[in-house]
Amino acid sequence: MRQTSYGRIMLREYQTEDVLFLRQWVNHPEIVNLLSDVFLFPQTVNETERFVNAMMTMHADVRGFIIQLRESKEPIGQIVLHHIDWNNRCAEMGIVIADRSKRCLGYGSEAVRWMQRYVFEEMQLNRLELEVLATNESAICCYTACGFIEEGRRRKRHYGKGQYHDTVLMSVLVSDYDKIGELNASGDRDGDEAG
Repeated sequence: MRQTSYGRIMLREYQTEDVLFLRQWVNHPEIVNLLSDVFLFPQTVNETERFVNAMMTMHADVRGFIIQLRESKEPIGQIVLHHIDWNNRCAEMGIVIADRSKRCLGYGSEAVRWMQRYVFEEMQLNRLELEVLATNESAICCYTACGFIEEGRRRKRHYGKGQYHDTVLMSVLVSDYDKIGELNASGDRDGDEAG
């Protein structure tokens, strides 16, 4: 897959030129403070280049895509599957809408819904999971609107800004995804975008 459209966005494979886009946000505290511990330390240009090269290689346990606006082709974020477990048919998801002006406009929800379709219909996985900071309420709202269910919390799991914070474990199963599709098809759910 080179690229695919979904709603107002397009998801495409990483390209060498994406290093410039990633460098715009990869060390921005407001963004990386909401992400995983991968961003504990400032990332060098070489590390960003290695990441993009790894994403272009598409290993068996990782799939990643740049999120861009469909009309303008402007990159606004990325969405990644990692720790793909083919034996147990599950994967972890991470997403970032790096362009602050594009957050809370539904682009994240569209990307998550596309990823669910990709995971459950194309990859034939059974489970999609994620971990999010409990303080990231807009992300939790987005994931919930997309059918993710909170499974538990890891107390004081993340240290940031001088404090410990809980993380929330969430997942959606293929059976949940099928029910969401049935509700959307019957018109019982309006499909509003929360993220």
